Amino acid sequence: MSRPTTRRDFLRVLGGGAALAGLAGCGVFGSPENRADKTTLWYWDRSINDDFLANAGKHVPGLHLQPYKLGGAFRAKLLTTLAGHAYAPDITNINSDIATYFPDESAFVDLYSLGAKELKDQYLDWKWELGVTPAGKMIGFPIDTGPTALMYRADIFKKAGLPTDPDQVAPLVASWDNYLELGTRLKAKLPKTYVVANISDVYQRELGQSPKQYLDKSGKFIGDQAHVKSAWDHAVQASKLGVTARTPDSTNDWNAGVIGGSIATVDNAVWEAFVIEQTAPDTSGKWRVCPGPGGAGNSGGSFMAITKYCRDPKLAFETIKWLQTPANQTKAYTTIQLFPAAIGSLNDKAMQTPNKFFGGQPIGEVFGAAAKAIKPAYYSPYDNLVQNSYLDELLNVESTGKDPNKAWEDAVSEAKRQLKHIGVGV
Repeated sequence: MSRPTTRRDFLRVLGGGAALAGLAGCGVFGSPENRADKTTLWYWDRSINDDFLANAGKHVPGLHLQPYKLGGAFRAKLLTTLAGHAYAPDITNINSDIATYFPDESAFVDLYSLGAKELKDQYLDWKWELGVTPAGKMIGFPIDTGPTALMYRADIFKKAGLPTDPDQVAPLVASWDNYLELGTRLKAKLPKTYVVANISDVYQRELGQSPKQYLDKSGKFIGDQAHVKSAWDHAVQASKLGVTARTPDSTNDWNAGVIGGSIATVDNAVWEAFVIEQTAPDTSGKWRVCPGPGGAGNSGGSFMAITKYCRDPKLAFETIKWLQTPANQTKAYTTIQLFPAAIGSLNDKAMQTPNKFFGGQPIGEVFGAAAKAIKPAYYSPYDNLVQNSYLDELLNVESTGKDPNKAWEDAVSEAKRQLKHIGVGV
């Protein structure tokens, strides 16, 4: 991906597209090429190595694969075809929001019925479980992951008189309190330099480390409990200490902050490393990576599913199995930067490859260790809906100075109202 590419553009690629497009006008729907002798597959750009798709028929006997690379509104297009009971793909990719498909699990084939359980020990347990519904039906096979770590500007740390070696920086950011303290030290030396882009980043990263989110498996609302409040409090503390650049994600201001150095650290998923590289190529060699504050977390990652309209589920599953072998996941990492979910890939020597942009550091080792340390977590179908209440109120705290206690009360109240409106959780 070449410049000019904004961070928002890159995130849209990772997310399968965010801009809405006309659903009925897409050439995929009702295509005369959807013949019975072909296995159709939907994916978005850079979610599968195109070479794998071109050669899949050589590795899966009897396969005549017909892939479709969809643009914007991937999720909307998929849901439209499933609801319309026509022209649905045999195989489809699903993004990290797979839990939002759980209420429609009957629209997908249970991969356990095709023998998926025999492969479970080859993949990260926490990632595997994210594709399994509360009823125990596996609808998503692991593709990639988004383990988090702290990426920082070593040259700026040096200028501020701070350690620069990852082994020395890691203890200074071991906890969220440590991280925010480091932010105050950095700002004291370099007043216009910050460790956090905005307080929502702190909130989302810390909550992403928790095995609990907003609802439990029984559907009970737990968004007012300590694990959420802790993430909220650290976000608010970041604002009070003045260690945030007050810069929204996916904006030109964020790009400028990363390029110019006013944003000196980025605590986020491995895919963000490639966003930074695309955004600020002139900073090559100045970045380093160490374990992030508070431990390992995950942000992002996708899955493959088989729809109930699939004409040959066994053949479709053989296709998924080959596309996502540990060897192929390693190749996907080295070619299109999809971080593996397969344990064998994480242990591959490719993870030890020096990264020039990060000063020759083998960043795959750092993110790989994080991937192995992530705790299994339950995400409900309604977490995305609920989370907006908290993010909106954090924005009010940071941008308008709203009282944090009042903002917390309003966030919880709005989350409960939203859930009550759809008859869930409260």
